[in-house]
Amino acid sequence: MKECNSCGKCCIKYSNGDLSAEPAEIDYWDNYRPDIFQYVHKGKIWMDPKTGQQLSLCPFLKKEPNQNRYSCDIYYDRPDDCKLYPSNISEMIRDECEMIEAKDLKDSVKAQKDLDMIMTDSR
Repeated sequence: MKECNSCGKCCIKYSNGDLSAEPAEIDYWDNYRPDIFQYVHKGKIWMDPKTGQQLSLCPFLKKEPNQNRYSCDIYYDRPDDCKLYPSNISEMIRDECEMIEAKDLKDSVKAQKDLDMIMTDSR
């Protein structure tokens, strides 16, 4: 298993309405991070502040100039849905995660242990 290379596939795939935030996260943003809270509408995240419509991409996902890498402008205050991804090997395979290596496909039990170790700081 490789470390995350910040390819952005997960953020791009899930940022268009497939993520949610817990009420406690939304309350935190409302009180301490209005820059994030402005993208919440009726309990849904990454909504256009002007129209209330779902954005196609997370407004905090930024492509690094001249690279195929992305960064998160709210990394430490991102929703738990983001912090907990990826949670298992089958999810990574389905989403074509670039952390997976051929050896991981041969031994999914070891791969899951490796993933759990890599994700310790995030979860």
